[in-house]
Amino acid sequence: MHSAQLKALPRLPLDEGGPVFSEPWQATAFALAVQLSAAGHFTWKEWAATLADESKAASERGAPDDGSSLYYRHWLTALERLVVAKQLSDPTTLLARKEAWADAYRHTPHGKPVELANESGA
Repeated sequence: MHSAQLKALPRLPLDEGGPVFSEPWQATAFALAVQLSAAGHFTWKEWAATLADESKAASERGAPDDGSSLYYRHWLTALERLVVAKQLSDPTTLLARKEAWADAYRHTPHGKPVELANESGA
């Protein structure tokens, strides 16, 4: 990822090494956006505009956009918007996947990795 692309993102938490993540899911959401853009599902400019729109909407709702962990919640919401807009998934499927992960998290013993069961039963 080029530094110019990173600079195009509104308020991305950065240090001298690049993006900063406080939780693993944030890095995963970041990587998904990078990979979907690299695969041609949307341009980086389109991604940055969608993220800026979500940040603005969140600000209008009174949510801070200060580089805190809320930043990546805005990131995730923007990513979900693009995934649906590009017909890569639909809201029902996204919700079902979120619920499956939440259920897996709740049933995972402390200290163990969370694993999502294979939907095919294999």
